Amino acid sequence: MELTVYKTSGEETAKKVVLEDTVFGVEPNDHAIYLDVKQYLANARQGTHKSKQRNEVAGSTRKLKRQKGTGGARSGSILSPLFPGGGRVFGPVPRDYSFKLNKKLKRLARRSALSYKMKDEAIKVVEDFAIEAPRTKTIVAMMNGLKVSDKKILVVLPESNRNILLSARNLQNVKVIPAANLNTYDVMNASSVLIAEGAVNVINEMLA
Repeated sequence: MELTVYKTSGEETAKKVVLEDTVFGVEPNDHAIYLDVKQYLANARQGTHKSKQRNEVAGSTRKLKRQKGTGGARSGSILSPLFPGGGRVFGPVPRDYSFKLNKKLKRLARRSALSYKMKDEAIKVVEDFAIEAPRTKTIVAMMNGLKVSDKKILVVLPESNRNILLSARNLQNVKVIPAANLNTYDVMNASSVLIAEGAVNVINEMLA
């Protein structure tokens, strides 16, 4: 399939780019997308949560009162989870949430995500562009010209570009990534995907 290449001002050019049907035109696999997004979010978790168990709480271990004759329930240490300031039962402990998926499934998930966006006509190809110095207004003007300023936008570049990254960093609805870092979560989370012309070949080669 072919898409028209747009200028950063929003005007169409005479150029066309070829998007591989095996990448942008497959039958989407929802379960593959679910697993890849689940892994992405799990890998992003720090897992540093911690609460004190009974054996970690500071306090006396003496018996609070005699066993019988008080008319109340039996009680031992003040460290018991039943008392304020006591240890927590089965509380969270540091752990690693990450898990592995095989490469074929991850590629299928990325192809499925891109195919969904293609069906929704949410993908635009833009001429390769550069910014001489970081300037947020330049990115804002480009989004306005391409008529995607009111949406979550994912900008995919052929390679990492510091000036473009810094220019878009202050915009909450814009995320910039190199094509090599393309992932299912960012594609599905975006309302519109802008792919730089040079990044198309990288994606085709990476996922075909």
